[in-house]
Amino acid sequence: MDKDIRQINELVNKEVPLVRRLTEEMKRVIVGQEDMLDKMLVALLCNGHVLIEGVPGLAKTLAVRTMAKAISCDFRRIQFTPDLLPADLIGTMVFNQKTGEFSPRKGPLFSNIILADEINRAPAKVQSALLEAMQERQITIGEKSFELDYPFMVLATQNPIEQEGTYPLPEAQVDRFMLKIVITYPGRDEEKIIMEKAPLLDNVKINPVIKVKELERHQGVVRQVYIDERIKNYIVDIVIATRDPGRFNLDLKDLILYGASPRASIYLMLAAKASAFLNGRGYVTPEDVKFVAYEVLRHRIIASYEAEAEEVTTDHMIKGILDTVEVP
Repeated sequence: MDKDIRQINELVNKEVPLVRRLTEEMKRVIVGQEDMLDKMLVALLCNGHVLIEGVPGLAKTLAVRTMAKAISCDFRRIQFTPDLLPADLIGTMVFNQKTGEFSPRKGPLFSNIILADEINRAPAKVQSALLEAMQERQITIGEKSFELDYPFMVLATQNPIEQEGTYPLPEAQVDRFMLKIVITYPGRDEEKIIMEKAPLLDNVKINPVIKVKELERHQGVVRQVYIDERIKNYIVDIVIATRDPGRFNLDLKDLILYGASPRASIYLMLAAKASAFLNGRGYVTPEDVKFVAYEVLRHRIIASYEAEAEEVTTDHMIKGILDTVEVP
């Protein structure tokens, strides 16, 4: 086993420098927000979707666009609005007068990296049009299904403070996002750098530093990262604690309406492997699990009305769970 871990370590150390080049390329444009960039890379290495929440002006859209430009693949930005229709995303069947037949006209979802800008501004029927694409990597138009090209990744942004003209995301769709990243205001020094750098950004050209084949290889290495049975049990205990907090002597029963789904266990393991990879290790530690726990769990725990009344957020609950569940 030790020999296998050494081999994985060597493989990780060989591959990780190229991914770090992607980080450095993004930092040419994005000042601060290092946690957001790290978590976006985690999702990229796991081929998972990301929901980014933050007030306007925190570079959510810029970060997604920059990452897409640094990868040699197709990128489409879709501005979600209340008048959007499902056909505006997936496409529709068009009648050809010459042949007398209907043929598919593919929509903007037929791309590699999708920026769903202000996703909560579109009604539920439009948001639900993403379900098949996000889970099965395919789109059905009429009676025919089309497989999406690799990679396919949805990065959606939403504004948490403006509720007028917005629609809550269906729980089935929220659960399909691997991570939910919540970003906050930059620090004083970072804001000064942003202020000075902003007028120069129009002249910054982002260079593609990763090709699709290289990305596929990196993702393959991430899947090989070793995870011990004790770490797997630790992950399962964390997820079960969101469903049955009393088992771990947590006073959260009246605060949690629904706990995390089995997808949480899967994504927590994958994200922890990606975290280990980014840190140049071929094995997962409990710190890797904790590093991604908030982003994997915060949108999968449904808080009760009592929790909202007491202003207890899902992040508070996750902290309590991580502080209580025994670390291997």
